[in-house]
Amino acid sequence: MINQGLKEKISMPYAEALLELGSNHNLTAEIKQDLSLISATLKNSKKLELFLVNPIIVTSKKKEILSKLFADKVNSLILKFLLVLVERRRINLINTIISKYLILTYKLESIVVAELFTAVELSEHQHKNIANKIKFITKSTNVNLVTNVNPDLIGGFVVKIGSKIIDTSLAGKLKQMAFYLNA
Repeated sequence: MINQGLKEKISMPYAEALLELGSNHNLTAEIKQDLSLISATLKNSKKLELFLVNPIIVTSKKKEILSKLFADKVNSLILKFLLVLVERRRINLINTIISKYLILTYKLESIVVAELFTAVELSEHQHKNIANKIKFITKSTNVNLVTNVNPDLIGGFVVKIGSKIIDTSLAGKLKQMAFYLNA
């Protein structure tokens, strides 16, 4: 299995090529939408994901399945890109490539990506307030807030912006207290 650092290093040229392809054809928004569809499809179908990463299955069969599945749903350039990944035996990196592509497009658009982990689902008002606080903290005009529900947090939330983590969760506070009591 490839470690995460190596995956990211291998994925970056593919993401850059995809970004250049989108820029040259004025398809950046469409590519982003198509990649979101592909990512969601793979996330919702573990069987498809396992099928694509299985080295025993021949590439022609993988290409056939991808073509049937996405032919009328994504741009032909994206479909060709997927087929190239299959041909080069890099389809197992598709999620990392998509992630890297999105990071590159967000940098170009000056969008800050923040991951928000909460114990419960937030209301629209709470979501907006946290996004506004992140805009203020990062001095950014645009924030893409990716929300994940994690009941293990008990209460509060955790925000991850790049390598910075803001932990206001009850679980985080309990860990801090345990650390100080054990020290």
